[in-house]
Amino acid sequence: MSEDFVRIEGVSKAFGSGAPALDQISAAIKGGEITGLVGPDGAGKTTLIRLMTGLLLPDAGTLTVLGFDTRREAARIQAAIGYMPQRFGLYEDLSVQENLDLYADLRGLPQVERAQVFDELLSFTDLKRFTQRLAGKLSGGMKQKLGLACALLKKPRLLLLDEPGVGVDPISRRELWKMVKDLTSEGIGVVWSTAYLDEAEACTSVLLLNQGKLLFTGPPAELTRRVDGRVFKVTGIEGRRRPLLASLLDRPGVLDGVIQGEAIRIVTEPGARQDVLREGEGTKVNPAPPRFEDAFVDLLGGGPGGRSKLAEATQTQADADTHVIEARGLTKRFGDFTAAQDITFDIKRGEIFGLLGPNGAGKSTTFKMLCGLLKPTAGEGRVAGFDLRRDTAEARNRLGYMAQKFSLYGDLSVAQNLDFFAGVYGLKGQHRRDKIKLVTDIFDFARYANQSAKDLPLGHKQRLALACAVMHEPEALFLDEPTSGVDPITRREFWTHINGLVEKGVTILVTTHFMDEAEYCDRISLIFRGKSIALGSPDELKARVASADNPDPTMEDAFIALVEGSEKEAA
Repeated sequence: MSEDFVRIEGVSKAFGSGAPALDQISAAIKGGEITGLVGPDGAGKTTLIRLMTGLLLPDAGTLTVLGFDTRREAARIQAAIGYMPQRFGLYEDLSVQENLDLYADLRGLPQVERAQVFDELLSFTDLKRFTQRLAGKLSGGMKQKLGLACALLKKPRLLLLDEPGVGVDPISRRELWKMVKDLTSEGIGVVWSTAYLDEAEACTSVLLLNQGKLLFTGPPAELTRRVDGRVFKVTGIEGRRRPLLASLLDRPGVLDGVIQGEAIRIVTEPGARQDVLREGEGTKVNPAPPRFEDAFVDLLGGGPGGRSKLAEATQTQADADTHVIEARGLTKRFGDFTAAQDITFDIKRGEIFGLLGPNGAGKSTTFKMLCGLLKPTAGEGRVAGFDLRRDTAEARNRLGYMAQKFSLYGDLSVAQNLDFFAGVYGLKGQHRRDKIKLVTDIFDFARYANQSAKDLPLGHKQRLALACAVMHEPEALFLDEPTSGVDPITRREFWTHINGLVEKGVTILVTTHFMDEAEYCDRISLIFRGKSIALGSPDELKARVASADNPDPTMEDAFIALVEGSEKEAA
């Protein structure tokens, strides 16, 4: 049996006079295993990891790491562990090799060992080809690999990873996961904080936190069993799925629900009758295998329901068959490098269209050309009939944009950001005041009105960014990884709003690394090496890669298989 690498006994930590970030936590973390640290935004995951590093000290209780007490022996702990913080902690203006050299100096790695250690880590992370590239020029997945390499310079006994998969595509996440799993075979203990519940499901054990309290500790399968017999797949749906999902979520006995391609996946409350899900003659309701995410949402009391006050307050757009977003041969070159080549598609009013692809594939470049932030080298883009080259101002007034990284003004308060963006979008007088009050009420901003935007929890930052993007009721909404890093409950809230807006005729262009979110899309364009390699509905893309070995592939399976197939064709 593995020994306890970390012992947490009655640990509490508070910041200021509010509720504690951690409240009487007791748990153990073993060596040679991956322990998932799971919980909603603000649950206390980062605080607990920083306590393990000795960078923070508990207000109460004791915490020992590798036998050392964090209060008295923090330096000895820091010499024996590897730590990868949530935000990219390396120097973006240094190359890959220069970052390795710097961290080798900081970690006291002897000169005689460096050549061999560097060679092993660069091979392990597949970064040998990129040693001279600036860290700031790396893709999200490559940045995470470099961060992992720096954390492993002096092979630690315990590796602490704070959300290493955030903003990383499915292929890079699988590669990171395999690397970390290989480390556990050498006896290294790993703590992996995550917002991706498929990652949590693959951990040996998990610690599930919510509002500073430990709700569950143990193997993921043990928690998943709590929803056995309560998960169903609704198929054979006639008409649009989104209104049906909203209706089902508001029915008695329905706890949670998500769209899954042409089907809907539902979690019911204990004792709920299955016939509550029946809808029309052709609809079929069949049991589905439970997932860790189902049990997680169940433990937290269920999802946010199917009602979107934001959508209810939005006027219905007409002309359902109109193409609102159009890409015609869009191409963008940076010097000799072609970031996007001949991208072509149309998006109808009231459609969700997904741009998927690995980090660095060209999807963000395509996205930015279509919302007027990048001028294409060739081709054209149109929004609501306006050409983005000639009618830039008119096109931008018809769209709302939510950036991948928090792009509002951090030093302005919540109220000041709302007022500023209302002005940017041309809202005036009483109409402007009414819109600000409306989104303040919908997103519960009143208690944060005077707080600086940069100090908000991540979920509230994302809500504020969405509110600023929709105040002027745009025809097209551009969402660049809108839920990256937020917890499943907040993600469901976002998609309730998105689904509701689409039913009012708003057109959505979205990028995401959450493959379960891709299932909400009506159609998807998969971008790889600057080109669109697949275009179709989620079910069509999954059907393309189905095989005798995997007759019912997931969206992640489809993503990886299509990218790998394209690589083989190009080789």
